[in-house]
Amino acid sequence: QVQLVESGGGFVQAGGSLRLSCAASGRTFRSYVTAWFRQAAGKEREFVAAISENGGKTYYTSSVKGRFTISRDNAKNTVYLQMNSLKPEDTAVYYCAEKEGSYRYAYTTYDYWGQGTQVTVSS
Repeated sequence: QVQLVESGGGFVQAGGSLRLSCAASGRTFRSYVTAWFRQAAGKEREFVAAISENGGKTYYTSSVKGRFTISRDNAKNTVYLQMNSLKPEDTAVYYCAEKEGSYRYAYTTYDYWGQGTQVTVSS
C-alpha cells in the first residue's frame, strides 16, 4: 500500500514562491507516475503536474507552465513541486497522487492520495 505525505504548503503573497514535497513509501510497482492535483473551495479537483518514475517525462496544465516545476529525488522517495510567481487563483488544497503505469490526466485514474496541503496566495 502506497502512502503519500505532502508538506510545504502555507500562506504567501502574490508573486511569491513555495515548494511542496511529497514523500512516498510502500511502493512495490516499477512503472508509475506521480502527480499533483489541486482543489479550490467549491471547485472540482484539477490536474496540475505529473512526472514519470525516472523523471524523464513531465506534464503540466497550461495555467502553470513556466511557473511551476515538478521534479523527483528517487534516493529520497520524494517528489517536489516548485511554485513560482504564485497568483491568487493558485489558492487551493494541493494533493499528491500516484498511479501504476503511464500518465493519465484524470484524477479518477489515480489510486493513491496524500492528505493534502493548503496553499493560500493573497493579492
